[in-house]
Amino acid sequence: MSARFEELDWSETPMGVVSLRRRIEPSLNVGVYEVKLGDEFLMSSLFTAAEVALARLGLAEAVEGDLDVVVGGLGLGYTAQTAMEDPRIRSLVVVEALEEVIGWHQRGLLPNTAELVSDPRVCLQRGDFFAMADSEAGFDPQAPGRRFHAVLLDIDHTPRHVLHPSHSAFYTPAGLQKLVGHLHPGGVFALWSDDPPDAQFEAVLAEVFSQSEASVIRFPNPVTGGYSTNTVYVAR
Repeated sequence: MSARFEELDWSETPMGVVSLRRRIEPSLNVGVYEVKLGDEFLMSSLFTAAEVALARLGLAEAVEGDLDVVVGGLGLGYTAQTAMEDPRIRSLVVVEALEEVIGWHQRGLLPNTAELVSDPRVCLQRGDFFAMADSEAGFDPQAPGRRFHAVLLDIDHTPRHVLHPSHSAFYTPAGLQKLVGHLHPGGVFALWSDDPPDAQFEAVLAEVFSQSEASVIRFPNPVTGGYSTNTVYVAR
């Protein structure tokens, strides 16, 4: 196998084939880690600005004091790692649907996530984030009904372009009202999206939360030689 490309893991899952690969990006001559689900690219270590911004913008709106936080979607770990840089974090529950993805971090297949795996404040919880959000028990099986100060979500491409049809109900007023039930008063919900701000979804947020904002995250794209953008929604 060429040193410029290596498939680190490949697994059949209920959602399809999930794979982790490492390749050399010619434009930068650096190693890039990528995750695919079937033929869809889910994430790349080449583009992490918005994943980092998701944690920073979301937690910036959180109440002062010790924070209990949920991250929906582990992926390459950038959102969870950035959240743990906040000195207020008391506990972090990272909900990931695929055991295989959790295993990548536990087996050390990804760089720089050893501290995330070993930190006693972090729980890597296998589960369906959307089913948990819809349930009375919530996100911590060890403490049913537990509430959190912030929920940071990066799973679907956008509220309209979801990875599974069952996720769509979450992005409605009724779905987000269920999520509010798992937040402390004044709690924060933040969401990553690959699309520009969506006025229809902003209206949904405004219906459920007292305040909300969409921030466009602009970052260099070495592949195109220009810039790309993602959106981070923050609601409280």
